[in-house]
Amino acid sequence: MARLVTGEAEARVQFEAEPTAFRWILYREGTDVWIRVLKLTDGSKHDNAGTEIWSSQQSIGTVARAVVRCFDEVARTYGESGCRGKWGEHFPCFELEALREAWHTSRPLDNT
Repeated sequence: MARLVTGEAEARVQFEAEPTAFRWILYREGTDVWIRVLKLTDGSKHDNAGTEIWSSQQSIGTVARAVVRCFDEVARTYGESGCRGKWGEHFPCFELEALREAWHTSRPLDNT
């Protein structure tokens, strides 16, 4: 998300829910983001093998704010150390703060 906020045109993220995978494809155009969420039976497959289960167009500020709020809620609910136990990964403190900073810096540009 931080890459989109700072001007990159595309970003992707994949969530593994074995055996299924959910791939989010985000395209930035101006101050908007087009979001596609695909469900794939095998996460190593091409986008074309997935089924689109949701899509939307939102402002970059709306999406950035939602992502920041969601990660803040995860931190409040589980704590940084609890994330490691629940998902086997460290909480992305550095990445969240980078996104928060990029979003606050860009806010005058996208009017959110």
